[in-house]
Amino acid sequence: MLKKFFSSRYIIISLIVFLFIYLYSFFNLYFANYTIINDNPTPNPNINYQTSISSKCFAWPVPGCKTITSYFGYRQGSAVVSSYHSGLDIGAPTGTYFVAITDGTIVNTGWTGSGGFTITLVNQNLRISYCHSSPDFIVKIGQKVSRGEVIGQVGPKNVYTIPNNPYKDSKGNPTNGAMTGPHLHLTIRKDGVAVNPLDYL
Repeated sequence: MLKKFFSSRYIIISLIVFLFIYLYSFFNLYFANYTIINDNPTPNPNINYQTSISSKCFAWPVPGCKTITSYFGYRQGSAVVSSYHSGLDIGAPTGTYFVAITDGTIVNTGWTGSGGFTITLVNQNLRISYCHSSPDFIVKIGQKVSRGEVIGQVGPKNVYTIPNNPYKDSKGNPTNGAMTGPHLHLTIRKDGVAVNPLDYL
């Protein structure tokens, strides 16, 4: 019996079974806390994860995405965007989670025209808007949120649920506000006046 067990055929079968169990366990553990979006692991919104905090104690809005595609202030105009940019654009794939940059109360979740689907929170004299978000909102008006808490996802370029949407791409398809591709547009207004988000971030 022992001689048969230790024959090469049984050893090979045992190794295959062991390898299968090991790989199955590894992949289950690795992907348990992640959702795959555009082949990039994005943190689950129900799990706390760290984002960078500025010297002024504001969180970076899109953890893991640092590419700024358009800065605050005047820029060369086009048929799609205005020459004055009231916020900061951060490039990120559709579905990427973004967080509250400070504590606050959600005061808007809806369509805002050129900003597309937008989430807005207020903290004292600051009004912070996250534009071109997903229309599948995960926060509600009146909800209190904490700095670093996931409040939404970057939305798709094209949306088809807004009647008479005036914003179109080069193919004539309706877009998520005035935009040419998925990104988060962050606007900070202090006492009603738009200010440079990088002064806080």
